[in-house]
Amino acid sequence: MNVVQINDLTYTYPGAAQPTLCHLSLEVEQGDFLAIVGNNGCGKSTMVKLVDGLLRPQAGEVRVGGVPTLSLKAKARARRVAVLAQASRPPAMTVEALVACGRYPYQAHQGKLSREDREHVERALELAGIARFRTQELRRLSGGERQRAFIAMTLAQDTDLIVLDEPTTYLDIRACHETMELIRRLNEEAGKTIVMVIHDLDLALRYSDRLLVMERGRAAAAGTVEEVLATGAIERAFGVSIRPHEAAEGRAYTLFPA
Repeated sequence: MNVVQINDLTYTYPGAAQPTLCHLSLEVEQGDFLAIVGNNGCGKSTMVKLVDGLLRPQAGEVRVGGVPTLSLKAKARARRVAVLAQASRPPAMTVEALVACGRYPYQAHQGKLSREDREHVERALELAGIARFRTQELRRLSGGERQRAFIAMTLAQDTDLIVLDEPTTYLDIRACHETMELIRRLNEEAGKTIVMVIHDLDLALRYSDRLLVMERGRAAAAGTVEEVLATGAIERAFGVSIRPHEAAEGRAYTLFPA
């Protein structure tokens, strides 16, 4: 089943001479773990905003669960897709309070948490492995712990689809891998469909199942990791050569300037 359909999407920012996205089409199936890679300015984050309904395209459309995103009100969209934007300054609140923000699409006007809301918050804390931090201030956590809290917030939103925009930005190497391992588990064990924009090619190749390579607002290649590697699209887009390495811990990738 298609979770996301992007059909002939074109978007140009006001005043820009060229479109940021140009006739982009993509389908994401239930259970996919898709990594989107490309150089800065190729349209990756713009595509996330279009999927989230924050921007209106000049042409084409985005459908989530078969429904055009722009036909849905904000809360209805948020019950279909949870979007975690790029890292920003953490708010002054506890971990549990942040995770509870994920229940906003289901709350009435008074904003009180129901019993069901609290159950979802608790489950999200447990899935993300941060229940022990529930009463701590976000600003006192390490970068990796804080990112887990934000991911838990998207889990509390209880959607089949999670979209992550650069989830490893500003994290150290260990925290990057811990974050990616968590996302991988959510895909495999919790059944979440993952669409992830990421700049780290090694992490993208190592953890995702499918890749979309974007270049100047268009899809240069899409498919499984092996299929995309075989096209040479990553090497052309980034000007690198890629060497896979097998080890007891799994496969890793080394990149060299071409």
